[in-house]
Formats: sequence, C-alpha cells, structure tokens
Amino acid sequence: MEVTRRNFLKAMGTVTLGTVVFNACRWPEEELLVQSPWEIPEDMVSGVDTFYATQCGQCPDGAGVVVRVVEGRAKKIEGNPDFPLNRGKHSARCEAGLQALYHPDRIQTPLRRSGERGSGQFTPISWDEAHQELVRELRSRNASQVVLVTQPLPGHLGKVVHDFAKAYGGQHIQFEPLERTVLRRAVKEVFGQDRLPDFDIGKAQYVLSFGADFLGTWVSPVRHSIGYGEFRQGEGRRRGTLVQVDSHFSLTTANADEWVYVRPGTEGILALSIAHVIVSEGLGDRAAADALTGGAGAQALDAFRPQRAEQLTGVPAAKVLEIARAFAANRPSLALGGDSPASHTNGLFNLIAIYSLNYLVGSVGKEGGVIFNPASPLAVPDSSSTATLKEWQGLVERMRRGEVSAAVVRGANPVHGLPAATGFGEAFRQVPYIVGFATVMDETSALADLVLPDTTYLEEWGSVVPDPGPGHEVVGFQQPVVRPLYQARSFGDELLSVSQELGLELAQGTMREFLLEGAGKLQGLPRGSVRSATVEGFWKGVLQRGGWWDVNAKANGDAPRPPRLPTQEKLPSYTGSPTEFPFSLTVFRSLSLAEGQNAHLPWLQALPDPLTTVVWRTWVEVNTRTAAQMGLKLGDMVEVVSPQGRIMVPVYPHPAVHPDAVAIPLGQGHTAYGRYAQDRGANVLSILAPAVEGETGALAWGATRVRLVKTGESIDLAKFEGMVPAFPVSEEEAVIQITTL
Repeated sequence: MEVTRRNFLKAMGTVTLGTVVFNACRWPEEELLVQSPWEIPEDMVSGVDTFYATQCGQCPDGAGVVVRVVEGRAKKIEGNPDFPLNRGKHSARCEAGLQALYHPDRIQTPLRRSGERGSGQFTPISWDEAHQELVRELRSRNASQVVLVTQPLPGHLGKVVHDFAKAYGGQHIQFEPLERTVLRRAVKEVFGQDRLPDFDIGKAQYVLSFGADFLGTWVSPVRHSIGYGEFRQGEGRRRGTLVQVDSHFSLTTANADEWVYVRPGTEGILALSIAHVIVSEGLGDRAAADALTGGAGAQALDAFRPQRAEQLTGVPAAKVLEIARAFAANRPSLALGGDSPASHTNGLFNLIAIYSLNYLVGSVGKEGGVIFNPASPLAVPDSSSTATLKEWQGLVERMRRGEVSAAVVRGANPVHGLPAATGFGEAFRQVPYIVGFATVMDETSALADLVLPDTTYLEEWGSVVPDPGPGHEVVGFQQPVVRPLYQARSFGDELLSVSQELGLELAQGTMREFLLEGAGKLQGLPRGSVRSATVEGFWKGVLQRGGWWDVNAKANGDAPRPPRLPTQEKLPSYTGSPTEFPFSLTVFRSLSLAEGQNAHLPWLQALPDPLTTVVWRTWVEVNTRTAAQMGLKLGDMVEVVSPQGRIMVPVYPHPAVHPDAVAIPLGQGHTAYGRYAQDRGANVLSILAPAVEGETGALAWGATRVRLVKTGESIDLAKFEGMVPAFPVSEEEAVIQITTL
C-alpha cells in the first residue's frame, strides 16, 4: 500500500491485521504498513491506539507482549494476557524495549572501518555497498574458517542461521556469559529430556530451592513469579512453604520461609544427605529409592550421613533431618537446582543430586513437580544451548593460529562477557575480517571492519519456541510493530539475501515469508488455539493472539528411570590460595541489566536493585562484621583482586553475606555500548578465573577467590534506601546468624 494521506486515513479507519483481537473474534482484511513516524503527515493527529501482539526480545524466557502504537510510534509495552507462558505479566526488561527501539546511540547507517581496529573511526556507506562487500568477502574466503557468533537464537531466526552456517560450511557458535550448559546436561542425565521442564511451583506444597533465584533471574522468572503467587495464596489449598538453600542472599532468598546457608559448591552433598535420610527412614518412593541406589538402599549413601555432611556443608545434622522429613511429608514437593550449585567445578554433581530428589517424593511428571515439555511442532530450534567455555577456549586457539579468517557477530558481546584470562579480545583483533550486526556499538562490534545497523525485536519478524515451555506446545509469533528506524535491516533478511547470492540452498524470500510457511504447517495440523480453513485466516489469527498453542499437546510417556546417585562426594576447587585470597567470589545476574546485555538502557540502569537499592553502579557486598573489622564503611572504594586481575568498586556492607565471601553483580564495566553504559562501574567477568566444570567444560564462574585492598577513597553510593542502616548495628545484631541455622 502506497503511503499517502488518503491511504493512511483509510487504514486508520479499520482494525489492522496484526492488532490484538483476543480469541480471534474478528479478522481484518489487510495489513497496516504505515508505521514509520516520518512517513505520517505532520498534520495528522488521530489519537487512535493500536495494539500489536508480539514477543519480548529483552527477556530470554519468551514472554508474549502487547505493544501500544499511536500514530506510528510504539508507546507502551504490556504482557499479553492471552499468551500461556506469562498470562499478561511482564518484567521491567520488557518495558525497556521502547528505549532499545528509540535509543539515541543507535547505529543509523552501515559503517566501514576507516582507522585502526578499535579506534572507533568509521565511514558511513550505503546498504548496497555494505551488502556487496559482505557477499564478496564471504565468497572469497575458506568457509571452514568463517565463524558466526550470535546470542542464543531459538525459533525461525535460529533455523536460518543454523542452516546458513551448515550450507555455507562455517561454524555457528552461540554466546551467553553465564551459560546454562550444566543445567541442561543435568536435565538430560536425570530426566532424559533435551528441553528444560516446566517447574510447577504454583501447585507445589513444599519447594526446596538450591540456589535457584527463580523470582529474580533464573530461567523463566515471570512465569515462576506467577506460580509463586499461586503457591502462596492459591484458592482451596494451604500456603506453600519455600526453603532456600543458598550461599548468596538473593531476591528468592528474601521471600523464602527459611534460608539455609550452605558452603559454596557443597549443595550436592547436602542434597545427597537429604536423600540418605529419606531412604533410610522409608519416607520416599521405594522403587525410586532402589533405582537411585542400585538396590543397596541407604547403605549406598553412607558417605552422606547428616553428621558427615555437616562437616562438609556447614549445615547442622539436625537441620538436614528437619528438611528431609518436611520435604517428604508435604507433597507435592519440588526440588530445584539453580545457578549457585551449577557455577562450581563440581556443578554437574551438584545438580544431578538435587534434581534426583524429585524421584523420591514422586514429583516427576506430576502436578506440583517437574512437568516435561513436548518437542516443538515446527522444525526450528527449541532450545538456546550455548557454547561452553572450553569451546570458546578452542576458538581462541584457532584465532591465534590464524585459522579464523572472518567472523560475523550479531547480538553477542564476548569481548566484554568472557573472562579476560581467556585472551579472547586480543585473539579476536587478529581475525582478518569482522562483520558486526548491532543496534548500538558494543565492545565486540567496535572491533569490526564492517558494522551493519540491526533491527530491534519491535521492528522485525520472528518466532520463539519458549524453553522451558508451560508443559504443552507453544509457538510465539513476533511481528514488527513499527517500521525499522533509520537504515536498520533485519539480520535474518540480510542473511537470506546473502545466501541467495552465494547460491546456497536455503529458505527463499524474506523472514516474513519463512514465518508464513511455518504458520502454514501449524494450520495443517489442525488443532490448537487458532484454527482456520485457510493459511491466510490462520496467519491473521496467530498474529492477533501473539502465537499458537495447544494445551492438550503434552509430553508423552511415563517418568524415565531414575539415575544412579553418586556414592562419593565431589568437592569444588578454586583458583587462588585461601591465604592470599581469603574470600570466595560470588557473581550474580543483575535483575535489570542481566549480564550486561541491557546496560545501555537508562530505565534499567535507574531500576534499584531489589535488595540493596543501588543504581547506576557496580558494588561489592561484604559481611557487615567483616567490613567493620577491615575498617570499611558504605561507599569506601576497594580493589577486588583475583589471580587474573583487579577491579575497583565501592563497598556495600551486607548482614546476609558470609564472612568468608563477597558478592558482586554483573552488568556494568562497559568501554562501549552507548552513553548510558560506557565507563560506568566495573566488569567483574574480567577478573574471573577461566575455570571449567569438570564434566561439561562449562564456565565455573563460582571458582574464583579474591582479596580486598583498601584504596583510601570513598564515594556517595547512589541508592534509594537512605543512609539509615537496614539492620541494627550492635555487636549482637551486626550480622544475620546464617552459620547457626
């Protein structure tokens, strides 16, 4: 449709194709194409709201959202009440999608490097020039020496990138700073599942969480928060009990009925001690106990008797007995293993032990327990598995040997997100040709020879197969709610166009056409939330509702046979001697900034941390009494020194931090990434040891020890809680007595 005043007025008088019409009660006749602010007549002020259903690209869990658009401008983002994963709820990260769209530092045109690599000197060029250069470079190089680096890409875009790399002959590698490789491997080992299950918190009666901050940043916090509300105040049932076993005081810990402190990396030993009690006292499922112990019963777990476990974990034997009996008695009960136990060199040992507890209480494949997710109804990636640290170290070696001649990077920032000790940044600079697709210039794209302006999720077509899903088939459809700003172009569309010029056997056309083809396959089933006799009618329906789902399409089969439990403990190892580096370092995701992906958005920079209320900074949490003994007070600057490097951050005395540990949030310390992120705070990832989990090769980000060095400097730490300490500061009440639980 040609963009004219007459056509615009005509379009505004109808309900448009992509707009939300819940329950598919009305299907309009044509698609609205007038959305770009500068294409709307200046004297046109309609005041008409239009709402579009799409998928949130700020959150990794695949939430459905509804975007309010007025006169071509996206104004507000809300949760989609029709989408089964989040049922109308959404996070602060979703809200900030508008700032990603209208960011003042967005890359507006293709750029070619004109100065030294990393100098920031670029010359604007046309898309035609950029496209031809990209095609020419890819055609001229040995495909086996070309690497595509992206963020996790499920759905149709993930398939396009995967198929492109396979047809071209290059390597596709996905990056996530705090990878969940250990969790996925544990789910495979314990439950035999390739997809993460749905943890049915809402219908559980007793939740035993080992370091899973499911109300904050773990896996699918929006969905888990909905379940938590039902868990606490569901109709017709008594209030559920949450026990948090953790070495860090998280948002979930703050909401728990009881916090049990455990020595970092010994969560698996505690879980096996709980299993010993359940088996020895006959409190659990007999068949499951036999399978888990190979028929030997409690004798197979003698190494984990509560008295023995107390010595290793720091949790009193009486507390182990209490937890085990309550976990077995208050069914349905659910055991979760999160980031803390997975972050150590024995992470897989920990998670296998934790998740196996669900077999003993009959919670596998049952309401209130672990619900398996079915495979995707479409042949697209339905998991966001990422490369391990060991694989990244292998890539670094290849780059150093000159075996990588070109790299194409989109949505990933390994220069900032990998431990500096891996040497990735230095090796990456040696790659002869680098292409970066980005919305805002970050540390990785700043090293590129060619920078191409990418679209945000509000400007592009795509799909999401949530992982984990809600226990049944779901496909979320993502549609552009506004036209691309400036000269931004969809990564998927550009890759499809390049593949055609290279003569690769890949999907033809555009991402929209590829998505429409997928919709046709769903329409042919026929079942689920949207049904139509024609593909066109089905397409309109899924865009209106934000996706397609079938609540009756669940995973088939009985619960798998439980795995054999370990019979000997496996303790974590650390980099740095306790004498020289007395504190174990805990790093944790920021509720707003994640691992730094959202640091360029001022709304999220200004969102107070829910526990410390600190904004716009990095800080180090130090036990209140330890800080006093070291002569440190709020805002004092210290150097946090590890065997791999040092960063400078202000101190936040915290009564709920163990005296032998310190904790630092992720997200800050960018040297690029726009005016709101650059030169702000410190990047704790840079001082992590490149330690790996022993079985999977994943990054063991909890395996670093540090020391604190006073600098004599101090700042006023920006926070919302005021200057009055949150807790009394008398000698008796200076710390929460976490060691005597």
